[in-house]
Order: sequence, then C-alpha cells, then structure tokens
Amino acid sequence: MLKSHYEPTALRAAMINRYSGCRAQAYGALVLNWPVGGLNIYAVQNALRAGAKIIWMPTRDSKNSLAFGNMEGDFFNRPGISILNEEQKLLPVVYDIMDVIKEHDAALATGHLNPAESLLLCREGRKRGVRMILTHPEFPRTLIEPEQQRELAELGVYIEKCWYNVAHNGVSVEEMARRIRLVGFERAFLSTDRGQKGQPCAVSELLTFCERLSALGFTRTEIHELVHTVPGSIVNQI
Repeated sequence: MLKSHYEPTALRAAMINRYSGCRAQAYGALVLNWPVGGLNIYAVQNALRAGAKIIWMPTRDSKNSLAFGNMEGDFFNRPGISILNEEQKLLPVVYDIMDVIKEHDAALATGHLNPAESLLLCREGRKRGVRMILTHPEFPRTLIEPEQQRELAELGVYIEKCWYNVAHNGVSVEEMARRIRLVGFERAFLSTDRGQKGQPCAVSELLTFCERLSALGFTRTEIHELVHTVPGSIVNQI
C-alpha cells in the first residue's frame, strides 16, 4: 500500500504493477490533507476512479495532529482540519465521503484524528456498512485505549498495528502483541509506516516485526492472518 501525505498514489501503483516486474501487487490511496483540498469529495471520487483502495482522513493537517506541532517534513503553515462541527457531530461532507467509499468498496481510515473523532467516525462508518480502519492507535498523536480498540474491532473495524510505533518506543513489542491478541487476529493487521528517506525499508522492517512476534509465541498461521488474510480483505482481494 503506497501512502503519501500529500498526493494520490493510485496511478503510481498502476505504473509499478505494469512496468516494474515486481511480483507483489501495489495499491494506491489518498490522504485528505490540504494539498488535495482537505475533506474534498471530488478528490475522493477521482482517487477511487483511479483505483485507490484506502482513503485516509487528514493526517499531518488534522487539527489534532497540529495541536502537537509540525511533523518532520511539514513545509507550510495551515489551519487544522476537523471532521466535526461546533456541536461535535460529523460534518455532512464526511457522510458523503463515506457513501462514495462504500460505493467503490474501498476502505476509510481514521488518519491522525483525535480519539473522539476516530471513535465516532468508526462507529458511524460501520453503521453505514463502510470498511473502516483505525490508524496506528499506538502512535502518540492518535492513542486509543486497548479496550476501545477491542470495542471497535467487535464492530468490524480493522485495527492497524504499526512497527514504527515499536521502533520509536511508543509501545513495547510485548504490549503490542498483547493488544493484537485483545482485538483478535481476524481484525488486526501489521504495517511498518516505513518508506521515509534514510529509514530502513518496509520489507526488512516487516520481517523484523514478524520475527519479534514469532519469538513471543505467535504461530505461523496467526502471522499469516496479520500480514496476508486481513490486509487482503481490506483491499478486497480475499
């Protein structure tokens, strides 16, 4: 899955699949930050028509993320984006985005929203039959308590478990393993959040993640669920 905070990646994925000779399948996505207009239904429609499989709510440009300050690589000043109105209810455009995502059988991820926004978005999305993803809930800017993660998993939300959060000491691998078991192997999936310049590559980091979980007693079948079966379900290939 190719994720950029600033531009759509579906056409990039299509080029990889057509010309790279790589046996792995690349998938594209869209993140609703300011470079694509924020909560822009037209950007969502265009990305989905191009083959995007995941739409992320605002990440670096979310009101919640900016309350913590800029992240490395941010290059412009901007107001924060919230998905809520003054009454703390979802904006109408959020429902429009949900509906077009469901129409294309894609998935909607919470991005760097705050816990209240993420919980409400996931609950409302599942009510509408949208495939929902809780984005790296062990990341300091997007922390969601384990019991709330389990509640969302029981609603059918996919829960991302990200090696980046282990590597940068946001959570121990032992605690990450406990939380994976808590939400269940049918709802959790592994990611790396790698691909940044100067950082280890995603492939080696995913292998390390799997090795560490295996050392903690995860079976081959369980790891296969986390890296193959559940991710395949998210992109509608299984």
